[in-house]
Amino acid sequence: MTDVSRICADLVAIRSENPPGRTDEAIEYIRSFLTGIGISSKVSGNADGMCNLVTTTVGKSKQLLFCGHVDVVPALDIGWTHPPFSGIIQDGYVHGRGATDMKGGCASILAACEVLVNRDHDIPATLAFVCDEETGGENGIRRLLSDGALNPCDCIIAEPTPSRHPCIGQKGLCRLDMIFNGTPAHGSLYPAVGTSAIMEAMTLLNHVRELNKKEYPVDPSLNEIIAQSSAVLGREFGIIGVRDVLKRLTFNPGVIKGGEKSNVVAQHCALELELRVPWGCSIDELISSIQAHAIHGKIVSQETHDPSITNPESPLVKITCEVVRHVYGGEVFPIVQWAASDARHLRANGFNVIEYGPGEIPTLHAINERTAVDSLEKASLVYQDIMTKYT
Repeated sequence: MTDVSRICADLVAIRSENPPGRTDEAIEYIRSFLTGIGISSKVSGNADGMCNLVTTTVGKSKQLLFCGHVDVVPALDIGWTHPPFSGIIQDGYVHGRGATDMKGGCASILAACEVLVNRDHDIPATLAFVCDEETGGENGIRRLLSDGALNPCDCIIAEPTPSRHPCIGQKGLCRLDMIFNGTPAHGSLYPAVGTSAIMEAMTLLNHVRELNKKEYPVDPSLNEIIAQSSAVLGREFGIIGVRDVLKRLTFNPGVIKGGEKSNVVAQHCALELELRVPWGCSIDELISSIQAHAIHGKIVSQETHDPSITNPESPLVKITCEVVRHVYGGEVFPIVQWAASDARHLRANGFNVIEYGPGEIPTLHAINERTAVDSLEKASLVYQDIMTKYT
């Protein structure tokens, strides 16, 4: 049997932190693996080693795409039981950065393909392994899409999900870079004299806090999916109030820099604000509201993506749930989540997309990230069965 844990461990041991985002070594490992089982591929990238791989086919386009990213978020050595890039297999787990997000999923894809090839089965899917997912995908999936390297079809992204719950949708994303300008004065006279750019930014954030209290109407079927998703994600993450996270605008003032000196009323303040946008919320109206409440501020750059969802009645979702039920047993149904991934770019380009993959979700992006060997093996079985049904 293919040792999927060894593939995962090998990938974890190949450093591909983003930033800086080099993935050439990880992509070369995958290219070599695929060549070894008779699957040809094409590698593309830039001078900084940010590389992608797409398998090549002869004849008609495939009806299915399996996709995974091989870049990972950075990790310091401090606090880890095992070094973050050791790839140690111990006590039924593969340990290290990327084991869950998402080199484990990539390993399960590769293992599934090897099993099918060894059984003389056709691989009815294009495979894409990409860079740059952790910083927005400009050099990864977005580059492949703009280059016409992928044709719209059903797509499975091997991101970590709860084992019985494929993810079919994500909230939207709105990132704003803002500048606030004030009127400087002696600090001892504020607020009687002067306008503080810092306090103007705070006034806007108070408005955004009020926006967080609002719920947006959606159709009853989506409400039901959100309710089911809230229960699942609440258990997985141990978070109370997940329903509010999915139904409401959530926000994070990730970076704020301002002021010149403690005794001078601040003339300048910069704010990097990220908002996760629920279904039913208009991003255009949201931005207009923010600009209207930033009297002494302006938006200097923005990145936006609407909330997205794949039809839960689509064949892709039905087949995946059927296969997961066969492998795991128990109740299986799709969910939506708050995070962003390459799924948003693929859906915007006409793909039906779900996320389903192995991992220990509470360790995602965290110290002591790991994934269970059993989870890797079962994900590989799921991928094998899905490919078989698409053959």
